Amino acid sequence: MTDKRMLPVVALACVGLPVLVAAQEAMSFHARYRSNGWIMSSGEEREYSLFVPRSYDPRTPVPLVISLPAAALWGSAQEEISRWDEIAERERFIVAYPTGGKGGARVFHVEETAGLAKDVRFITDLIDTLRAAFNIDERRVYANGLSNGAGMSFVLSCTARDRIAAVGMVSGAQLLRFSWCPDARPVPMIAFHGTADPVALYAGGKTWVAPVPFPNMTTWVGNWARRNRCASDPIDARVSATVTRRTYTSCEEGASVEFYTIADGGHDWPGGGGALPRWLCGPVSRGVDATAVMWEFFKAHPLR
Repeated sequence: MTDKRMLPVVALACVGLPVLVAAQEAMSFHARYRSNGWIMSSGEEREYSLFVPRSYDPRTPVPLVISLPAAALWGSAQEEISRWDEIAERERFIVAYPTGGKGGARVFHVEETAGLAKDVRFITDLIDTLRAAFNIDERRVYANGLSNGAGMSFVLSCTARDRIAAVGMVSGAQLLRFSWCPDARPVPMIAFHGTADPVALYAGGKTWVAPVPFPNMTTWVGNWARRNRCASDPIDARVSATVTRRTYTSCEEGASVEFYTIADGGHDWPGGGGALPRWLCGPVSRGVDATAVMWEFFKAHPLR
């Protein structure tokens, strides 16, 4: 993955933005990250990867975690990066990893286009498909994602509030204005972002990868806390030598907001595997395990 010939694929995976990828590179990448599930949605075949723990018992309802990859990455790549399977096996829940888009440029449409509605429909159709096949606890369906996938998680919090109990965002590439959100109801949210992210800048601003500026992450999280009608004064705490946590409490419907700042962290999944290359996405943090922390947050926030 550090071969310069892979730059278009790696850059798009790192960024999560709709840039065309050379066909031969996409095919090479897909050879490693194949999906194992397909459904028809909005008249198109869409793909995903699925993990079911060995302990699954159809007599017992289980949570469902939907983890969305960065653009250009297949769902199975997100499976490797996030390492949700390890926790799912231990905690007994199902994980689905949808792939964005069709063809070479595999992205979720996190801008105001017709593709946005199709992607929302894809995720809700996937939930319905898995509910028909497995005993899914409808109060414990969660969405999270990396980069472009984090942007899609924001979209789902605004368009599928009755289906999604809580959301998680890692190195979020947020291209929609926060004020775009058509649903003002509170949704529990947990986010992780590195201060040295070279793609979706922590302090906000325009980079070479996006047509619009990225938001300041501290402000963006504060907007979410206002959406959830949380107390105005957050609680800050140090988690490790390189990680701090900001928690908003006393939120309406118990919809708390947590924000983990990774000092000198890059555009990656803290504590994850299959890391994206440092020469393009910046350093990887081991100061916190984003997946483990996110699961504890999800467990505390079933759908009300």
